[in-house]
Amino acid sequence: MQTRPFFRAFLIALKSSFATLGFAQSDLPQNQAQTLYPLDTQETFNGPDAYFTGDVSVKMLFPNNETAHYSGAYVTFQPGARTAWHQHPAGQHMVVTSGTALTGTRDGQVIAFEKGETVWCPKDIDHWHGATPDAAMTHLVVTGSLDGENVVWKEKVSDADYQLAVAANVSKKLDIQSLTLQQQALVPISALTASGDLTALEAAMQAGLDAGLTVNEIKEIQVHLYAYVGFPRALNGMGTLMKVVEARRTQGIKDPVGDAPGSIPKGQTSREFGEKVQTELVGHPVSGPLFDFSPAMNEFLQAHLFGDLFARGILDHQARELVTVAALANMDGVEPQLNAHIGMASNVGLSRQQLQDVARVLSARVSREAGLRVDNALKAVLAKN
Repeated sequence: MQTRPFFRAFLIALKSSFATLGFAQSDLPQNQAQTLYPLDTQETFNGPDAYFTGDVSVKMLFPNNETAHYSGAYVTFQPGARTAWHQHPAGQHMVVTSGTALTGTRDGQVIAFEKGETVWCPKDIDHWHGATPDAAMTHLVVTGSLDGENVVWKEKVSDADYQLAVAANVSKKLDIQSLTLQQQALVPISALTASGDLTALEAAMQAGLDAGLTVNEIKEIQVHLYAYVGFPRALNGMGTLMKVVEARRTQGIKDPVGDAPGSIPKGQTSREFGEKVQTELVGHPVSGPLFDFSPAMNEFLQAHLFGDLFARGILDHQARELVTVAALANMDGVEPQLNAHIGMASNVGLSRQQLQDVARVLSARVSREAGLRVDNALKAVLAKN
């Protein structure tokens, strides 16, 4: 922990004429004369790497003085930039002048505030503040000083903690009614497993556990997705989950383990069970030139994907299709498969509104491109029905 002034203040005393007011400067005691701080005469500097993540610039406006124990500055954060954890011995006001600001405290509470809105941070409260991931933000800060000190710096905010704050803010804004919180949580976990963004995936898994997903449900996402995104991505995802669960256990959080996996029903082979599931999802028996050309492809789809994996349970058919759609939406060049699974999702009872809300979650939590892919697939597939 390090203590030092947040803003270095420079007092510029300027002589000015008070003729228009009917008296000269000499008529006033020095401590009663107004002081002008002309534009761009105060210090401007980049936020030091030790106390900021990302690109941050500080433009001082005025220093404190012997009677006004506070200073002011504009602080501009580029997308994704933020302060380290810190506190102010005499508190701080933050007024957004452009963009949207995020500020979080140790208890996990996050406030998003926009142009014209103000947040007051009381003294001795650990907090951080910064921009959203996709837009720059500037705020005016008025920082109090106590015994010559106005900030106590602490450790930097991790990428995972920042992503958790972003996720919490997005969830508040979306206000989705058609999907449960658990269903919504499946979407970014699946999409980020597909892309391999492990920092964002860690935060999505944290948020998923907080939303009520069990450990085994998130494990099953990884098991299910290896058939779509490959073992490397799925193994990385499973390793990330193991890290998250262990960290939460260390913090005293007891996450429910959930149901154990099932198996193929007695009296059926994997392929028999899988062919039945495949037909249910697609709406008719699957055949065609591709599988005539390579019968083994459909055999493995039926026996292993729709057979062995679907027989494990834990995630029902709707959840598995949500997982698959979200993953495919965050992959390049798989539009035919995404379109097919939009149809399957509809066949297992997911409504158009629910799938549109999947697109909204993807756009907000993963990328606009991923959300747009689902929207386009919905138009292409459901227009035919």
